[in-house]
Amino acid sequence: MSQIPSNDIMPAQETLEQMPITQHLIALRRHLFKIVGVTLALFFILLPFRNTTYQWLSEPLRRQMPSTSSMIATDVTATFMAPFKLNLCVAMMLAMPFILFQLWTFVKPALYEKEKHLAIPLLVGSIVLFYTGVAFAYFIALPGILHFFMSVSPETVAPMTDINSYLDFCLKLFLVFGFTFEIPIATLLLILIGIVNTQSLVEKRRFIVVGCFFISMFITPPDAISMIMLAVPMWLLFELGLIFGKILEKRRA
Repeated sequence: MSQIPSNDIMPAQETLEQMPITQHLIALRRHLFKIVGVTLALFFILLPFRNTTYQWLSEPLRRQMPSTSSMIATDVTATFMAPFKLNLCVAMMLAMPFILFQLWTFVKPALYEKEKHLAIPLLVGSIVLFYTGVAFAYFIALPGILHFFMSVSPETVAPMTDINSYLDFCLKLFLVFGFTFEIPIATLLLILIGIVNTQSLVEKRRFIVVGCFFISMFITPPDAISMIMLAVPMWLLFELGLIFGKILEKRRA
């Protein structure tokens, strides 16, 4: 019987360890080129609709503003740069599934078969949760926060928000809620790695709830509405991650 070459039975991890660092960098560069190419393609496709996209983004604010007020541009280039910047951010957000897929393709050969089966649901779940967080921020959190600030505005002051300031405010809010909604994934990863277990998380629940309010106090605008709108979802998402963590531990047992 002919002997099977050792290369055919060598584990993928061992093969990767023998690859020179230049090969890894070449593979990474190939994936980065694909990411940049898809992002730029989406950017140029959406570019003719940049003003429409900004109008869609500013709709929650314009609904709250008095009829005598309007948005303003305090910089000469703001009327061009704000929609341009928003268009780039939208292109990156739409390309996020492809970006994560390329990163997954890059690290996939270094994973064991069991890790691959777990990584795919976590990858899909992280994408869905991120988009859910952004949608929650736009449709629920943003109107509530804007309504609060407009309602406490003095009657003698006509609110006129700069388009760049509003864009930065919205992008920060979207990113905060998008990453906050990744809490269940982060909880599951910590349990999978073995850093924590569900029993220890249950014992520390009261401290975690207090921590949710403490963190939201620093990363949201300085008002109680914003803090509650972020802290409560953080707590509920932690509970969701805890439930899935218990299911995972039962399957392991």
